[in-house]
Amino acid sequence: MNLKKLLSAGLVLFLCVAANAQVGGNNTYEFLNLPISARVSALGGNVLATRDNDLNVAIVNPSLLTDSMDNNVTLSYINYFADVNYGYAAYAKKFKKIKGVFSAGIQYLDYGKFIKADEIGNTDGTFSANEMSLNISYARSILDTNLTVGATLKTIYSNLDSYTSIGSALDLGATYVRPAHGFGVAFVIKDVGRQWKTYAGVREKLPFEMQIGFSKKPKHIPFRLSVVYENLEKWDLTYVDPANPPLTTDPLTGDPIKQNKYKIFGDKLMRHVVIGGEFIITKNFFLRGGYNYQHRKELMIPDKRGMTGFSFGFGFRVYKFHFSYARAVYHLAGASNNFSISFDINSFYAKRNMTAGS
Repeated sequence: MNLKKLLSAGLVLFLCVAANAQVGGNNTYEFLNLPISARVSALGGNVLATRDNDLNVAIVNPSLLTDSMDNNVTLSYINYFADVNYGYAAYAKKFKKIKGVFSAGIQYLDYGKFIKADEIGNTDGTFSANEMSLNISYARSILDTNLTVGATLKTIYSNLDSYTSIGSALDLGATYVRPAHGFGVAFVIKDVGRQWKTYAGVREKLPFEMQIGFSKKPKHIPFRLSVVYENLEKWDLTYVDPANPPLTTDPLTGDPIKQNKYKIFGDKLMRHVVIGGEFIITKNFFLRGGYNYQHRKELMIPDKRGMTGFSFGFGFRVYKFHFSYARAVYHLAGASNNFSISFDINSFYAKRNMTAGS
């Protein structure tokens, strides 16, 4: 295998491990698991059951789409590591003769430019790598209740130098909320699909996953808690580095090291959990924070853990625009910066119509 192929393969491995450390390395199109919006990123990287008319969370769970999102637009940009950048743009629309609401979006990831070279270092220009997904979503309520269901169909394209791949995937979601109690619960099945065109003749699996999430806002407290349990389909998400396996015997005495079964159980359980909290300072200003245990366990340096696995951010409204920012710490080597802006096109027309009417 020449250096060009090695670099292309390395790109995929980098994204699988550094960007989404949960079960990365077993599937293709791992970029689909990247947290897209700043709000979601600030809350730990996943939010499933918070239905508050925000198109940014409907990207994660299609059943969070609501009629009130008609003509809403959201744009996100994420400055990742090195020259890697990605983003998302989405638009929601409700049609009068169709019950429910639709949204269309595009997710892209650009790895930047790389020097093309052979095994002995002879260079031959540069090459690029990028991936994208075109998404169409639909959601509606069931029998006019607080239960909604939704689906997202994704058409996926990946280009790594001269290697290309095409696939499709489907997300399914269901959300039940009790607004009077500030409670929501959601279940999502992600990335059920197939790789139609392979990179080099070997068909790979998509990052299929099942998730369940809860959201709770106490009645008289300006705080909303979000808890997501990821990877329902697989219990053990731990990874043992072959180059650095854990000690099983005492190096001095040679006695076996006793394993605490409760600690092991708790570690495996927490690797599924993403926790996020949102302080509602005013109706126009929000503070957010999150914790992803799996990211912390797999990407931290044992002797210097720092803030690995933690994320934080804020959101505010100015005029008719809602801005959000998030910083997610993946490793001591750096963190990602997420920026999102959303707005309702209807609000501009409403003002124009009122002015004309006066």
